[in-house]
Amino acid sequence: MSQAKVPAWVTVGLLPAINVFVAFLVSAFLFMYIGVSPVEAAKTMWIGAFGYAEGFGYTLYYATGFIFTGLAVAVAFHANLFNIGGEGQAYVGGLGIGLVCLTLGEYAPWFITIPVALLAGGLFGAAWAFIPAYLQAKRGSHIVITTIMFNFIGSALMAYLLVNILKPDNTMAAESRVFAVSSWLPKMHEVLAVFGMQVSPSPLNISFIFALLCCVFVWLFIWHTRWGYAIRSIGSNATAASYAGISYVKVIVVTMLISGMLAGFFGLNVLQGELHQVKLGFVEGFGFTGIAVALMGRNHPIGILLASLLFGFLYQGGAELSFEYGIDRNIVVVLQGLVILFSGALEYMFKPSLERTYLKLFGSKKSSNNMDKSKEGAA
Repeated sequence: MSQAKVPAWVTVGLLPAINVFVAFLVSAFLFMYIGVSPVEAAKTMWIGAFGYAEGFGYTLYYATGFIFTGLAVAVAFHANLFNIGGEGQAYVGGLGIGLVCLTLGEYAPWFITIPVALLAGGLFGAAWAFIPAYLQAKRGSHIVITTIMFNFIGSALMAYLLVNILKPDNTMAAESRVFAVSSWLPKMHEVLAVFGMQVSPSPLNISFIFALLCCVFVWLFIWHTRWGYAIRSIGSNATAASYAGISYVKVIVVTMLISGMLAGFFGLNVLQGELHQVKLGFVEGFGFTGIAVALMGRNHPIGILLASLLFGFLYQGGAELSFEYGIDRNIVVVLQGLVILFSGALEYMFKPSLERTYLKLFGSKKSSNNMDKSKEGAA
């Protein structure tokens, strides 16, 4: 069967939708097993995530974090690099943001503090990705091993700094003092209020807009620049790209620096936008979930945006479900696992049958149309 005969939207758009549908179908049996109506559970999750302004704000707030970590994984994937270190890079990027807010935020106005914090988050995240990138490019150390180990190193570093340096003397919690108000990111409901639109308060902040800009940046960079072409060439065939004059070492290092930078921006949403202080474990697995987001989104910014909205829906809708029915929050983790299973490990399970069905329904029509056109051209 020739893949060329099947349009791209079938595998890029329809196949992921089928995978997600099957994941929710299996989840329905799970809810029936625990004595909850699947229809009522789905309704509760939908209303909780999209049915009112505050819930929708929480959904977009969670989606913002997934956009950053998903883009980080996707950029590396285009160079055939499996960056599994988004968790650590987001953690260390948050450290850079926190240090700026804790120092500069005390003295400088917001229009200085916020851009410098953004720059620091990107630089710290990129720096944490540099050593694994160098080891991969120059020493042949596998990027999966080095990045996952750097997650543990980053976690230990943050624990040490929070407990021994950043923690105020008058508290036992492993967290820094609260940032100065001038370093807080404005909430979206505050921004909308300036334009006369009153919406319910939520953690959603202007880093969501920056996340959308990052999607545009990744799209332009990967598909419309020479560097992006070099990255995709290395990802497709590193040997052929090297023969063509593309530097493998430079591409690997630059790709991982950009990937780490995007993950480092995660702290903008959580630290500057919501917590307003550095806390132990503030990444909360978003770096690892970003891998699933990138896989579901086919490493394309639009797909990542849609996948981030899906996981934001699962987070917020799951919280509403837990509150409404008293269900353990781990059920939501199971739902996420099922989505990841069918969209990741089993993403191509339905591909052969889907292609056969499409060609059976539409392949003969297209063939006859092409024959008619060729006859008209001959006449």
